[in-house]
Amino acid sequence: MAQSEQEILAGLADIVNEETGLDTDSVQLDKAFTEDLDIDSLSMMTIVVNAEDKFGVKIPDDEVKNLVTVGDAVKFIGANQS
Repeated sequence: MAQSEQEILAGLADIVNEETGLDTDSVQLDKAFTEDLDIDSLSMMTIVVNAEDKFGVKIPDDEVKNLVTVGDAVKFIGANQS
């Protein structure tokens, strides 16, 4: 069953928190992974893999570069859930 944007955001915040130790409240739709949250490419790949597992989606490597903000990732996951 597809999850709401808020459910995806909360799940993504948990994943980011587990990987980086960032407070889940700091993971907001308008935050950029690199600039605002200071997430490096290695951590980003781990977050992507964990998000794929958690939400049952496939995020192609060439799509990851387009996921600049948390909102981008939430929209992509929402659009690609089965």
